[in-house]
Amino acid sequence: MAYYSMYYMMLALLFKTGIQCENHTGAMLLLHRLYRIDSTRVAAAKKDRVDKQYYIDFDITAAEVSNSVEEAEIFNAELLDYIERLHEGDIRRLREKAREILES
Repeated sequence: MAYYSMYYMMLALLFKTGIQCENHTGAMLLLHRLYRIDSTRVAAAKKDRVDKQYYIDFDITAAEVSNSVEEAEIFNAELLDYIERLHEGDIRRLREKAREILES
């Protein structure tokens, strides 16, 4: 599913800044609070993934699959761009901010 590509891209961003997070919702919260990146796309993809993985009363169309893949591509491109522009100073600042967030 498209969600997992988005989730692993979030993990790549976290790892790039030296942060390990094993909780999907926690990763989305950090994405929003720490990096100031909109997590709406990934939250919607997660909900869709849960609905499709754990429930059987749904139909899926080729258009819905195509839309999911497109949303993941856009989200992943945004995060990859963010990762590529990070510098050592940014990483130090983000780690300190993460400590403040996690301690509060």
